[in-house]
This record gives sequence, structure tokens and C-alpha cells, in this order.
Amino acid sequence: MKINFILPLSIFILSSFLSSSNLPKEFKQSESKKPLVQIIFDTDIAGDYDDVGAMALLHAFADNSEINILATISSNAFQTTIPTISVLNTYFGRPEIPCGITKKQLPNQACSQKWAEAIIAKYPHNLKSNDEAMDAVKLYRKILAKQQDHSVTIVTVGFFTNLADLMDSKPDEYSALSGKDLIHKKVKLLISMAAALPEGKDRGSEYNVHIDAPSSQKVFSEWNTPFILSPFGIGEKIFTGIRLINNAAIQNSPVKDAYQIALAADKNTTGRMSWDQTAVLVAARGYENYFNSKKINLKIEDDGSNVLIPGEKFIWLSFKKSPLEIQTIIEDLMMHQPKVKK
Repeated sequence: MKINFILPLSIFILSSFLSSSNLPKEFKQSESKKPLVQIIFDTDIAGDYDDVGAMALLHAFADNSEINILATISSNAFQTTIPTISVLNTYFGRPEIPCGITKKQLPNQACSQKWAEAIIAKYPHNLKSNDEAMDAVKLYRKILAKQQDHSVTIVTVGFFTNLADLMDSKPDEYSALSGKDLIHKKVKLLISMAAALPEGKDRGSEYNVHIDAPSSQKVFSEWNTPFILSPFGIGEKIFTGIRLINNAAIQNSPVKDAYQIALAADKNTTGRMSWDQTAVLVAARGYENYFNSKKINLKIEDDGSNVLIPGEKFIWLSFKKSPLEIQTIIEDLMMHQPKVKK
């Protein structure tokens, strides 16, 4: 009788313990864990090196089980572009991530400080040339067709070339849907580092928008999912790279090397403005803790300038936390080291 009484009592006590506030931390986290954000990353890497910082954030969030990287795609066709992307994916332990690139000759923006050539020469990578990457639109369609409806977040930190071409795409072996219908069915959100409205003005110009103005016009006027803009005025106040290159614990890192070479070439001792990282931060963690927002509408002129017009098509971000607070968060993530694979 004593044994029969103690056993149920023991089970009751154990059950109470596991359901109480004494539940181990790892069990609590797994219960409240959010689903991974499914991200396609579209970059113009090689023209600037904040894209390198943005890819470091991308992999840091993936290692922290916050996102899943579906593909890395380039809107820039310079010769170092795909090898650079491959270096970074390989360094962070994900050489298998599908890579795509626009097959158009332009845009074609070079890396003036030669940091891309340096890390390509030093670090391993599977893809040795742009020719080895899939056509950007075909890869978009292939990836999107396989995803759950309204599940994909597209992050663009470069030109709108690929997105405009995707919108114009026809049914193919991957999907019977047109480009616009495929976007509407599969994409949850588009987040872009793009556009500029100087304080007090209703017109501005920003590199990612004006470099391929016809594509920007199409995307800004016809895109059919929610659309967040992290504008020029945010990234220009966030400076990163100095803490990274001064961190002696980080060795043999293409992220550190890229910043070290580029900052030295520019004689820059304050850090690089950090536009692209802000878009990745918002994609992974939302904007509410970092930025304020308002709804606006923009028209893209033939010269690539953006003009404020009536409407609420876009979510426009502005600072909630100070630039320095966000700078610290971003650079901490940029210093993330590859997760050891078991």
C-alpha cells in the first residue's frame, strides 16, 4: 500500500514541477519559439561593403534560429559578385544556399577598394564566376513556388532590377502563375533599403532607386504585398566596422577583411554608413523595437528621384532608438562568428 501511494504522488509532484515556473529555460524557449522568417536576400554586393555587413547579420540570425535563408540573389552583375556571395555563404557554413544573378549586362557596379578581389583570393568558395549562378528570375520562381502561401520575406538592399523582371515573368516549369500572381500568393512582405526624403522635403534621390529607374518605377507602382522602406536617412547615421576590425579575437574572417581593406582605402576612421544592415535587422526582428513608422506613398520619376504623393502604400521607418543604440546592435551581430557544425 505504501508503494502504491508514493508512486502516484511522485508522478503528481514531477508533473507539477515541469508545468511550474521551475521549467528549464530551454523548454520555455521551445514552447514560445516563433517560426523562422523565410528570407530571400537580394543584394548589389561589390559596389559597396555594407552588403558584407548585411550578409553577416543574415547568417547571425540564421545561426540563432531566427531566420531561414532561402536564397541569395544579386541585382548587380559585376564579375566579383557571385564569388563574393559564395565566400560569405561558405564562411558561415552554408555553401549550399542557392545563388542567383541578373543576366543583364547592367547594372554592373565595381568594388573600388578591391576588398572583394582580396577575400575571393583568400577564402574558399564553391562558385567561381557569375556564370555558375542561376538566372535571378528563374531562381526566384523556383524558390517561391515551393514555399507556403504568404510566407516569404524578400529583403532588397540593391537595385530593383530582379523584382521588376520577376513581376514581368511568365508561367514556367516551376509555376503556372504569372510573376505578379506568384508574388501575391507566396510573398508575405518586401523590405527594401531604398529611397530618400531629406528633412522637410517631399522629393529625394537614392542610389538603389535611381541606378535602374525603370525597374524602380515598376516595383514602386505595381508591387502587390506589404512593403517596408528603410530609407537613406537611417543608414547614413549608423557607422560600423571600427569595433569589428579592432577585435583581435576575430581572425581569418572575410567580413573583417572586407571592412579592414575598404576602410583603410577610404582613410575612414569613423566606420562605414550602414544602410543595408537595417533592412536585415527589420526582416529578422521586426521594426517596432527599433524604429517608428508611418504610411506614405512615393512616385518614382524617370530620373530615379522619389516624390512624396498622397497615399499609404509604403511603411516608412524613422528612428525610435538612437542611431548609436542601433549601431551597437548591428555591429555586435556583424562580429558573429560561424556556428560550429557538429
